[in-house]
Amino acid sequence: MVSSHDRPYQEEPMRVAVIENMRNTGLGALAAALDEAGAEIEWFRVWQDGILPKDISGHDALVVLGGEQSALDDETHPYLPELVRLTRRFGDAGKAVLGICLGSQILARAYGADNLLGAAREFGWHEIGVTAEGRADPLLSALGGEFTIFEWHADTFSLPEGAVRLASSPVAENQAFRIGRAVYGTQFHFEANSAVVAQWKAEFPDTIARIAPGWLENYAELAARHAGAADAAGLAIARAWISLIEQEEVEMLSRASA
Repeated sequence: MVSSHDRPYQEEPMRVAVIENMRNTGLGALAAALDEAGAEIEWFRVWQDGILPKDISGHDALVVLGGEQSALDDETHPYLPELVRLTRRFGDAGKAVLGICLGSQILARAYGADNLLGAAREFGWHEIGVTAEGRADPLLSALGGEFTIFEWHADTFSLPEGAVRLASSPVAENQAFRIGRAVYGTQFHFEANSAVVAQWKAEFPDTIARIAPGWLENYAELAARHAGAADAAGLAIARAWISLIEQEEVEMLSRASA
């Protein structure tokens, strides 16, 4: 019989708040990596009820997903100003924050940058260039000088003061940035693996046909050419960000036992 003293120490699971700005937003590669890490996910479906975490103490990390609205649509999405403040509180507390697409635009707003509406339209799989700073950064260091990933956005933003640009493209100069240790924004949808893209294709055919003529007809060929590389890159990015949450917890445990 094994005594309680012989059992290995069991850390509490990571607690991650996920803000869903639009109905049925898939977590894709991020879900797979969070599951690998044994994380607990709490969803906040603000598109439905506008309810956000009451404070930052209940979660180790914050994820803000994409959506069809802009980061400045306060009139039609009245929870946005509070979400902007919440992302800043998480970041200022040293907790890991991840903003994807609209989420990155909300992060940029939270840190005083400008949102540039309609200034950068991209859809589909594209190559992204990694900056010198990005090649040395934990989030993108495994991806080399460029990688293929999925894009779906019309808006972009200026680089927040004090932020480090990690990735860029001809259409959107600020494809990824970091503030501090673990606040990251990605304009691209690294979470959008093959399953998520297929879901979007099925759910939004009219929108896709309007913004990207011919993409639906060429989908099979495009997916065969690009989806595998994008899936691998997306999972690598997801795992890298989650490792920063784990690092934060280890540091906290070390300080507590010192």
